[in-house]
Amino acid sequence: MILRHIALCCSTEENSDKFYKDLLGLSKMAPKILSLSLSQAIFNIHTELKVINYQNDTLGFEIFIHSTYHGHETCVDHTCIEVPNREAFLDKCRKMNVMIRQVPKGDKIVTFISDFDGNLFEVF
Repeated sequence: MILRHIALCCSTEENSDKFYKDLLGLSKMAPKILSLSLSQAIFNIHTELKVINYQNDTLGFEIFIHSTYHGHETCVDHTCIEVPNREAFLDKCRKMNVMIRQVPKGDKIVTFISDFDGNLFEVF
């Protein structure tokens, strides 16, 4: 089995670019439009949606730009990413004002960040 991409929502293309391109360093593909009819049939959303793919050789995100999206308020949905140098990555997060949440779990500390729309990422 191969994970092809992870689909998430962001409220603006600017938020999306800042997180997925600038922070994660993924390449941005040309935006596409999901038609009103497909948006309704698949997601029960009654508007066209801009879709932007960000990717590298091993990871892909399909980001749907939805102007009324306000993030997750009370859920456990998250994506876990492994970065080569965790401390350097977290320093970059701090410089970009990305929310970092570090919580003790036994003898370890689990670390989560969120994009600018509230999508959660566990950082390994």
